[in-house]
Amino acid sequence: MSAFDVRDLLRAAGQPGAAGDTELRAGAVPLAETAAPPQAAPISAVVVSGLVRLFEFTLVALLGAGLHILMLRGVVPFGARYALAIGGVAVLAVGLFQAAGTYRIAAFRTFFKTAVKLSAGWSLSFLVVATALVLAKVADHYSRLWLATYFGSGLLMLLSARFALSGLIRAQTRQGRFDRRTAIVGGGKAGEELIAALETQSDSGIRIVGVFDDRNDDRSSAVVAGYPKLGTVSDLVDYARHTRLDLIVFTIPISAEGRILQMLGKLWVLPIDIRLSAHATKLRLRPRSYSYLGSVPVLDVFDKPIADWDVVTKALFDRCVGALMLLALSPVMLAAALAVRLTSRGPVLFRQKRYGFNNELIEVYKFRSMYVDQCDATANRMVTKGDPRVTPVGRFLRKTSLDELPQLFNVLKGDLSLVGPRPHALQAKAANTLYDQVVDGYFARHKVKPGITGWAQINGWRGETDTSEKLQRRVEHDLYYIENWSVLFDLQILLTTPFALFRTENAY
Repeated sequence: MSAFDVRDLLRAAGQPGAAGDTELRAGAVPLAETAAPPQAAPISAVVVSGLVRLFEFTLVALLGAGLHILMLRGVVPFGARYALAIGGVAVLAVGLFQAAGTYRIAAFRTFFKTAVKLSAGWSLSFLVVATALVLAKVADHYSRLWLATYFGSGLLMLLSARFALSGLIRAQTRQGRFDRRTAIVGGGKAGEELIAALETQSDSGIRIVGVFDDRNDDRSSAVVAGYPKLGTVSDLVDYARHTRLDLIVFTIPISAEGRILQMLGKLWVLPIDIRLSAHATKLRLRPRSYSYLGSVPVLDVFDKPIADWDVVTKALFDRCVGALMLLALSPVMLAAALAVRLTSRGPVLFRQKRYGFNNELIEVYKFRSMYVDQCDATANRMVTKGDPRVTPVGRFLRKTSLDELPQLFNVLKGDLSLVGPRPHALQAKAANTLYDQVVDGYFARHKVKPGITGWAQINGWRGETDTSEKLQRRVEHDLYYIENWSVLFDLQILLTTPFALFRTENAY
C-alpha cells in the first residue's frame, strides 16, 4: 500500500492524514523519559546472508585457482577446463548450501548442525562435478591429487570460516543486532494470542518491546501476556522517534476498518514495517497473500521504503559519487568560500539544525549567504525576493544553489544523501504556518534520509514556499520519490539537477 493510497483512504474515512504529527513537534513528550536507551544499530539478516554467500563462493573459487598455481604451475596449464571445474564446484556448493538452509541467521549461530549440512553439500558438489567429468570423458585431463586436495582443504576452510562466523553471529545476537524490535498494537485476547504465537518462534528474531492500545484498561489491561501497555497509538509515534523500532503488528481484526484507518493515519509517517496479524482472523486468503513472522501469518500494510541491500546500495552510491563530486567541485567551493570571506565579516560556513531521517535533528552546512548579525538559524522568517539580510555574494550563491555545496560533507558523514527530500529548518513556514501544520502527512518525508537535491527540486519546486499550495506540491513530489526510489532514479535526478538550476524564479 502506497502513501498516496493511505491518504486517499483516510480522506474517504474522514480521518486527518497527519493525525499525531503535532505530537512530534511538542517539547514535552509522554514517553521521552520511559523510552528505551539508544539501541545498537541493527544488522540486516538479508545483507549478512548475501555477504556470506558471496564470501564462500569467492573462497571456493580462489582456493581452486590457488591450489592449481601451487601444485600444477608449469606442469598443467590452467585453461578453460580447470576454470569450468572450479566454477562448477563453487556454483553447486553455494546452491546446495542454500537449499540446505545454511544461509539463515539461525544456521550461522549453530555450528555443529550446520557443519553436517555443509559437509554433505560440499561432498555432493564434488560428486556431481566428478561424475560430469567422467561422463564427458575428460576426467583424465584433471589432476587427481589437485581434486583430492581441493576437496579436503576446501571443506576444512569452509568449516573453519563457519566456526568463526558462528561466534561472531552469537555475539551480535546477544547485543540484539539481529532482533526486530516489535510493538504490538491492540491488547486483549487477540494481543495475548499473537504474543504467545510469536514467542514460540525461537528463531523468528522478533523482540516485543510492549503493547500500545487506544482502549482503556477495562477493555485492554495494563499488562498483556507479560508485556506492559506503554500508551496509545499517538504515544507509539513518539516512542518510535526516541528509540529503535523495526516492526509494528496490529492485532485488530480486519473488520474494524475504521479503527485501523484511524491508527494508520498516525503511524504511516514512520520509517517502519507495519503488518496486520492474520493469526486469529476468520478470513482465510491464499498462502501467497501472507508474509510470515516465523510461522505466524501477517498481511503487509507498509514496508520501510529503503531496507536491506537498498540501504547498502544507496550508501555506497552516496559515498562514492559524493566523494567524486567533492573532488570535482573543490575549485568552485574554494572560490565561493573566498568570495564569502572577502566580502563580509563572519564565518564562511553557516550551520543550521534541520530535521533528518525519522525526525532526527542534524546539522547541515551551507556557505553563509546572510550578514552575520542577521543570520536566522531556525528559519523563523522566510527569505524573500530582495531580502536585505542577504549579502550580494549570498544572493548569487542562493540563486545558483552553490550555497548548498558544503552539504557534500554531510553526505560523507552520513547525515544526508545526494538525493532525497530537502531537509527543512525547524521553524520553516508557509503562509506563516509551520510546514507540518500545512500538509497532511508532512513528516512522511522523513521516512528516508534527506538529500542535497530531489525530485521536487528538479521539477521546479525549489526555493520559496510562501503558499500552502507550493508546499503541498513539494511534499507530493517527495512522497513520489520515496515510493519509487531506485539507483537509476537517483542518477536521473542528479544528472537533471544542473539544468534545473537555470530555473531561478523562486530562488532568492
